[in-house]
Amino acid sequence: MIVQEPIVHEGCKRIFEKQRRKAAYIALTDANERKEKLEKIQAYLMEHQAEVEKVMYDDFRKPASEVLLGEVYSITSEIKFACKNLKRWMAPQRLSTPMGMIGTVSYIKHEPKGNVLIISPWNYPLSLAIKPLVSAIAAGNVAIIKPSEMTPNTSGFIKKMIGELFDENEVAVVEGDAAVATELLKLPFNHIFFTGAPSIGKIVMRAAAEHLASVTLELGGKSPNIIDETADIQKAAEMTAWSKCLNNGQTCIAADYVMIHESKKDAFVNAYREVVKKMYASDGNKVEASDSYARIVNQRHFQRIKGYLNDAVEKGAKIEVGGATIADQNFIEPTLLTHVNDSMKVMQEEIFGPVLPVLTYRDKEEVIGYVNSKEKPLALYIHSNSQRSIDYFLNNTTAGDTVINDMMLQFSNAEVPFGGVNNSGIGKSNGFFGFQEMSNLRGVTKRQFGTMKFIYPPYTDKVKKLIELFIKYF
Repeated sequence: MIVQEPIVHEGCKRIFEKQRRKAAYIALTDANERKEKLEKIQAYLMEHQAEVEKVMYDDFRKPASEVLLGEVYSITSEIKFACKNLKRWMAPQRLSTPMGMIGTVSYIKHEPKGNVLIISPWNYPLSLAIKPLVSAIAAGNVAIIKPSEMTPNTSGFIKKMIGELFDENEVAVVEGDAAVATELLKLPFNHIFFTGAPSIGKIVMRAAAEHLASVTLELGGKSPNIIDETADIQKAAEMTAWSKCLNNGQTCIAADYVMIHESKKDAFVNAYREVVKKMYASDGNKVEASDSYARIVNQRHFQRIKGYLNDAVEKGAKIEVGGATIADQNFIEPTLLTHVNDSMKVMQEEIFGPVLPVLTYRDKEEVIGYVNSKEKPLALYIHSNSQRSIDYFLNNTTAGDTVINDMMLQFSNAEVPFGGVNNSGIGKSNGFFGFQEMSNLRGVTKRQFGTMKFIYPPYTDKVKKLIELFIKYF
């Protein structure tokens, strides 16, 4: 290890320096050149679809349909949207001229930030590595991707794809564990895009501060799913079960707990049980036999989630649905818990698995008090047929994004800014918002006629009076 660390550092530094030298050239590329690069990524993914499906199955038995929906589509839709709009995004954005600035024109020039570092996670290992890259390329940056070591097959595919499509001095992939990420974070990147836990996000932000680099942090937390007494309980149960079991619950925007009106709790529990059976055990077999259900990524995370479940049961939680686990498969059945309280780890920590606690409430004020007593969530979901209730929940909470009467639509909607707030994240991605995040908004002002020399020194009484008139009327 003592011998290896300098080698890791020098390898990262070498690639970084090559890219820094190339960055000025890449910054001058036009919309068509950038679109060509993006379209190469799209074509590669289409041509290697079977391989993408295989590497993700090998990593954690992700079903092919979930690979296509959660990984491939989120990238290809982002690429299509960027290619359609890139020329307009890159054009100077004309600004209005206030009276006090008469004689000038102003505009915003979106220029690349330069060297970008993308540190991506394991739960959506392809999408969360390549989607930020789409924004980085669209904005004219060079980039290094550090994918997760927890999904080695997918990381290997990403490295192969990028190696075949790009020169190392433009886009490169550096594989490795936390030690490699630490070495990369020592380098003076202009922008860092990190997706992961808030605890690691703080480390990334501290490292970025050493070089005053800007950051996009897509983090997580405990996202609530509020279901009121007017909601369509069957639909709410279907949407909640689908979104919570997708990717085996390993989704940062999945609901981490439900707050449901006490009059609808039993109906929701029964509907959730039937929905899970229909999705994963309709043939009479157990859920573990379903080819539509992924697995927890590794034994460490399996034991973590199982520990949350055991702790909850020991402290009085009731398993209403599921609860079965198989250690040698990293299998955790879709599980619904009631009688939960804040002393339980399942209510303290982000679960990141298919275990869903259910809380009940009587008055809307209870919901607001509880949600606002926690860190601001990445997502907040509302199921209601009362616009008054929807407005109340929406206006009295804060979250990165909110979806009403559905689940998890925000990530794949390129028209919507995606990201957290404070503990759940900093900055936004998706479409133009991702392009803007990877750009420096350079304000440009040009004088076309006139002058301001009437306020130049010496500051006579006349000059002072002119300034006073300027303040009063402009």
